[in-house]
Amino acid sequence: MLRPRIIPCLLIHKGGLVKTVQFGDPKYVGDPLNAVRIFNEKEVDELIVVDIDASCENRAPNETLLAQLAAECRMPLCYGGGVKTVEQIERLISLGIEKVALGSAAVDEPRLVARAAERVGSQSIVGVIDVKTFGLMRRKEVVVINASRRTGKEPAAFARELEALGVGEIVLNSVDRDGKLNGYDIDLVNSVRREVTVPLTVLGGAGSMNDICTLVAQHPVIGAAAGSLFVFKGKYRAVLINYPSREEREALIRRQTFVQNQSR
Repeated sequence: MLRPRIIPCLLIHKGGLVKTVQFGDPKYVGDPLNAVRIFNEKEVDELIVVDIDASCENRAPNETLLAQLAAECRMPLCYGGGVKTVEQIERLISLGIEKVALGSAAVDEPRLVARAAERVGSQSIVGVIDVKTFGLMRRKEVVVINASRRTGKEPAAFARELEALGVGEIVLNSVDRDGKLNGYDIDLVNSVRREVTVPLTVLGGAGSMNDICTLVAQHPVIGAAAGSLFVFKGKYRAVLINYPSREEREALIRRQTFVQNQSR
C-alpha cells in the first residue's frame, strides 16, 4: 500500500539552517549537516533542502555544501534554490541529490522543465508552487523569489501547466501559513489535487501530527512536509530537531485506513 510521506523541509540562509514566518524574519536554528545527521537517525522518509538566498542573489547553488549534505544524507534528498540550467540539474544529481526543485525558473523559463525532464527523467524534476493570498477577494496567486514577486498565475492552472511540461512531482507551499503552525490550507490542496495526477507534497502551516492526520485523511497518498514542526518543540518554540517515531507513523497509517473504511 502506498503511504503518505512525512518530510522535513530545511531552509539554508547564509550557510546556516533557519526557519521563517511567512517567508520573512529568518531565525537561526542550527547547522544543516548536523540536522541531516539527526534526521538520519530518526529514519525520515525524505528531506527537502532549500537555499532561500540563491535566487534572490542571482547565485548558483552551493555545490560544495550540497555535496556534503548528499554524502551525509541516507534518505531521498530534494534540493531547490538558484537552479536555472539543465547542466546545473545534471551536476546536482551527480552529487547524489535525487530531486531538483524548480520555482522561479519554472515560471520564467517553462521550457527548462521540459528539457530537464527529457535529460534526467521526470522523477527527478519537482515543480514548486508558492502561493500567497491578495486583496479583499482573497485571491490566491503564485509568487516567486521568496514571495517578493507576483506572477499573476492561479495555483491550480499553474499546476496543470507544470504537469504538462513534465514534472514528476509538485510541492505546494502556502506563504500565508509558513511558520504559523495553524494547519495546512486544505482548500488550496483540494483545488490543486483535483487538477493534477502527479505526486503532490504540501508545505506551510503544519503545527502538529493532527494537522498531518487531517491532510492524509483526505489525501492518503501525499507528501506532508513541514519546517517548524520538525525544528521547534513546545509553546516557547525551543529549537529541537524532532520527527515522529515509527510507532507514531504506524498509528497515522492505521488512522488513515480507518477513515478510508468509514467513508466507503
